[in-house]
Amino acid sequence: MKFQFIAKHRGIWPVAWMCGALGVSRSGFHAWLIRPPSQRARDDEVIGAKVRASHVGSYRTYGARRVWHDLLADGVSCGLHRIERLMRAQGLRARPRRRGLPKDHGDRSVIAGNVLDRQFTADRPNQKWVADFTYIWTAEGWLYVAAVIDLFSRRVVGWSMTPNMTAQLVTDALIMAIWRRGKPDALLHHSDQGSQYTSEQFQRLMADNGVTCSMSRSGNVWDKHLTVHADHSVGAGQIRGAGANVPPISLARDASFRSAHAGRISHPFLAQDCNWRMKSASEGLLLALRRRDFHAV
Repeated sequence: MKFQFIAKHRGIWPVAWMCGALGVSRSGFHAWLIRPPSQRARDDEVIGAKVRASHVGSYRTYGARRVWHDLLADGVSCGLHRIERLMRAQGLRARPRRRGLPKDHGDRSVIAGNVLDRQFTADRPNQKWVADFTYIWTAEGWLYVAAVIDLFSRRVVGWSMTPNMTAQLVTDALIMAIWRRGKPDALLHHSDQGSQYTSEQFQRLMADNGVTCSMSRSGNVWDKHLTVHADHSVGAGQIRGAGANVPPISLARDASFRSAHAGRISHPFLAQDCNWRMKSASEGLLLALRRRDFHAV
């Protein structure tokens, strides 16, 4: 360690002065400079690269013990203390668990009854839609993702993304669904009692389009278990633990959302406020939504 310090700072202070201050000889330092790395140092370099790869591959959530088990599974023979030392040398630390998930503090202005009543089958398209939204941590903070699912086809018919948990988030998703499927006829829209869905803005949109509102009672997820499954796929699937590796929100909003089957979305409203590209984190979100029997059309 002393020789390493001298080698690192010899452009700042004289070698003879540092050797005297640290109690080592100049001949010993110069011999150390030309001496080839020891076998242990070479092993540390190889194992250190594997340690970093394991840590980064876990989205920086693995600590020393989990990295150690990861390397043991790959056939690398080493001890836990060595892993700890190599992680300290590289400045690798597990990301702490986030505390305090987003909370909805908005007012509930309109509470509708549970018209759906857990009848999750539909006889035709655009008869019953269920909606919900979830949140995902990104490099710039929370990203909120809303989705609307048609119970007839189990397809995602509308979605939106925004860094704010406002009524505009769910309104954008419903506008996209109405624009893609056309003005509904005798449509039932089911959601929870979140302030976004009970807001005057969202309720006015449904009233203007003749949509019947249905809401599950507070704290009951069974009435909307399909969207809960979709949200779980988004939050705990491909995006789980991505943290700072998820691109910034601004990069996810560079251009228009793209559908898997229908080309560019060019609706004026979407072009104004919903300029997202199905790329990077956005692409992962929709791919996660499409898992199991959920599809985007």
